Amino acid sequence: MQVGQYQGLPRVIIDPGESYVTQKDEIISTLLGSCVAACLYDPINRVIGMNHFLLAHQHTAHHAVLLDSECGRYGIHAMELLINQMLKKGAQRHYLKAKAFGGGDVLNLSNKSQDRQSVGSVNCEFIKTFLTTERIPLIASGLGGQIGRNIFFLANDFSVYVKSIKHSDEQAVIKKEQRLLEKTTTVQILQPSDQADFW
Repeated sequence: MQVGQYQGLPRVIIDPGESYVTQKDEIISTLLGSCVAACLYDPINRVIGMNHFLLAHQHTAHHAVLLDSECGRYGIHAMELLINQMLKKGAQRHYLKAKAFGGGDVLNLSNKSQDRQSVGSVNCEFIKTFLTTERIPLIASGLGGQIGRNIFFLANDFSVYVKSIKHSDEQAVIKKEQRLLEKTTTVQILQPSDQADFW
């Protein structure tokens, strides 16, 4: 976790496996490839939090019960850790809302089995299933595709600024994710987009 400044506000940068919660006027940001970041907020008590997770397995079978799988248990741990941190800061679970980003197919892993999904697809499926199961409304999302993302979660109005990442950043993200997966993969470097969106 790193702390800096962005547009005059404190900016906390989280890495894979990390989460951060605040009630202050701060920005939480991270770089995403196949990983997913859940941006949770309680608009009544004004608590925000973000995590950054990559599910433990590269693939899972279509129609598998993801929340009951080993990788699903890892994802549930990451989500419950974030939610519990928010509750300790004064958030109430029934007020929580979510925005979710990432799950891009940037690793471009070879996949010979048609009944298997990519890392990014599994992550996208997990976060949507988890939020539905926990009855946390998904207000906005930017999930899937073939791009890496740089996201900024603003505490003052709960908006998320999303921008496709540059070559150098994407390469760094891919290397981190490859180390997390502990396997050699074939990667595809994609052109960054100049477009940015607010969610």
